[in-house]
Amino acid sequence: MNRFSSLALAVVLAASAAHAESFPDKPITFVVPFAAGTATDQIARALGNGVTAETKQAVVIDNKAGASGFIASQQVAKAPADGYTVLITTNTTHAANEHLFKKLPYDPVKDYAPIAALGKGGQIMVVNPSFPAKTVAEFVAMAKKQPGKYSFGSGSSSSRIAGELFQQMADVKLLHVPYKSNTLAVTDLLGGQIDMMITDTATGLPQVKSGKLRALGVSSSKRSPLAPEVPTIAEAGVKGYEMGYWFAAYAPAKTPPAVVKRLNELLVKAAQSDAAKAAFYDPTGTEVFTTSPEELAKFQASESQKWGRIVKAAGIEAE
Repeated sequence: MNRFSSLALAVVLAASAAHAESFPDKPITFVVPFAAGTATDQIARALGNGVTAETKQAVVIDNKAGASGFIASQQVAKAPADGYTVLITTNTTHAANEHLFKKLPYDPVKDYAPIAALGKGGQIMVVNPSFPAKTVAEFVAMAKKQPGKYSFGSGSSSSRIAGELFQQMADVKLLHVPYKSNTLAVTDLLGGQIDMMITDTATGLPQVKSGKLRALGVSSSKRSPLAPEVPTIAEAGVKGYEMGYWFAAYAPAKTPPAVVKRLNELLVKAAQSDAAKAAFYDPTGTEVFTTSPEELAKFQASESQKWGRIVKAAGIEAE
């Protein structure tokens, strides 16, 4: 490298450092691949409040629901790589979709700069209170007597794979009904249009607590502290069943490392704050799970392999 190249590099690095030092100096947009009211939307808002409290800059929540997260993912992938557009997402867009679809309009690795993991949790299997089955075992028995009669809805890959895995492990055949978001699926479940769904606790548990839905089991390996009376699906009749989900933040590829580092610091601090725990983590039973950008990249890679195995084992054909 000659003297002029070295000087140019030094200027670029100095400019990048200066930009990161003043970052953010305007509002940041958190793009969410799911509808308002979903768990991903709730965590984005809780963390956005934390970032605003720390930086005095507004955080705008932009819900781009639909197409299994394609719309939101593409929007962030094509956004300026300046740190002001952040994807707050889940394993749906960055671990499951590449195994569920033959072709994605975005690359979950090459198109993004990992920022931080934000949390992880389990799901809850729910039915309408008027549905005859009061336990997982009763639901399985009904489904085995009439294969294909009963339906399950899903508004995310986590929810869908949870249902597909349930079919495989319980040896039953259900009709899958896809939705743009879990909240829309819950609406139809409340109305009796579908029979069952396995959704994130943030979306399903409030409906259970209000008596509008009946919980049959939780998808995690342990009972939820928020609903200790609800058994795990594994102990309730489908031995070995376990399925969870996680949240993470990504910036567009080529976002300056110093800016990514600053975003990581802001989001990790927000996630670990008492305010975020009170607003989102504790009420939804979500575990605070944070990482460095490098750790998120490794975690995403291992999760992609895991979800690929689940999709293959469930016999799901890529669309």
